[in-house]
Amino acid sequence: QVQLVESGGGLVQAGGSLILSCVASGRTFSWFSTGWFRQAPGKEREFVARITGSGLATYYVDSVKGRFTISRDNAKNTVYLQMNSLKPEDTAVYYCAADRRSGSDTTTGYAYWGQGTQVTVSS
Repeated sequence: QVQLVESGGGLVQAGGSLILSCVASGRTFSWFSTGWFRQAPGKEREFVARITGSGLATYYVDSVKGRFTISRDNAKNTVYLQMNSLKPEDTAVYYCAADRRSGSDTTTGYAYWGQGTQVTVSS
């Protein structure tokens, strides 16, 4: 129905920046709320950020507020996560998720998931 492919992960020093991209296909992208989640080894997958289909509203977990920015370009079927001032605690596999519904801060609120992209922040 919807396929999501993340890219942009890598190794960066603390304080550095990365931008993640998630390209969607299969449906009209503007109809989907999109979220970013992350999962560190041995930990539960956690909510990071989400954006409404229109891009007019965004939401973030407290730990990334002021550092991360989620955005989307519906003409390119792409959602982004700009990550600045990265910390070692940000190290995780980052997943893009989408759902036709209005959006959620939980993994169960999303029907479609990408394969993940690794972000590693060294100290």
